[in-house]
Amino acid sequence: MKIGVIQLTSLLDAQHNLNVIENLILEGKKSGAEAFFLPECFLSMSDGSAPTPFLVEKNNEWYLKIKDLASKHQVALLGGSAATVNPTNPEKVINRAYNFDQAGNDLGTYDKIHLFACDLPNKKISEGRIYAEGNESKTIEYKNVKIGINICFDLRFSEMALEYRKLGCQILTYASAFTVPTGRAHWHTLLRARAIESQCFVVASAQWGHHNDKIQTFGHSLVIDPWGDILLDLQDGEKVGVVDLNFERITEVRQSVLMRRE
Repeated sequence: MKIGVIQLTSLLDAQHNLNVIENLILEGKKSGAEAFFLPECFLSMSDGSAPTPFLVEKNNEWYLKIKDLASKHQVALLGGSAATVNPTNPEKVINRAYNFDQAGNDLGTYDKIHLFACDLPNKKISEGRIYAEGNESKTIEYKNVKIGINICFDLRFSEMALEYRKLGCQILTYASAFTVPTGRAHWHTLLRARAIESQCFVVASAQWGHHNDKIQTFGHSLVIDPWGDILLDLQDGEKVGVVDLNFERITEVRQSVLMRRE
């Protein structure tokens, strides 16, 4: 399967971000990509002090624009998250990953379980001020490939990756907007660890750059094979990378390193 990994510098303006995504899809299709993985908060990036005003809700304007982007270009859009209206707690929104196949069919959603919080020098961040946490993991299927969906801070919780492995996943996604300090310290190491321990492909589409006065992200969108080898590193900039995933590699790795716990 040829996949496209899209790295963005999402701004608050949702339509601007969708235009950038569309141009990158067109670029990636020239290299044969049929499924595109999007980062966290791809639709709109607020400064973290309040939710974006561009909230997704089932069948509202923004939901339909994302869905139509998939069907218009006949590509799958996978893994990426957008701030979404919370039906159970109107005071907080949900960080929800959306997944559409090439016909625009909704493959299912995942609400971020582990909300990011950190106390860094000169910066304190707590997603819990804006978002309500999700409560269950999610697998989807696209063209007979089983995919386990994660968002950003979920990366630090290895039990999710191992559970997806037990459920038969071949790809784990980590749509992300990693901070620069934590990205430099832990991004590559943690993603390689999740690939090695689950013996799955890991696709981590990330935000990069200065989004506003308060938010700067690390970039380095990655694709990692089940052995832990990095197949793609987008480093800096808004761009798309295309990788051909060979799922026979999963069988090779799993046969060479047997996981006796199964």
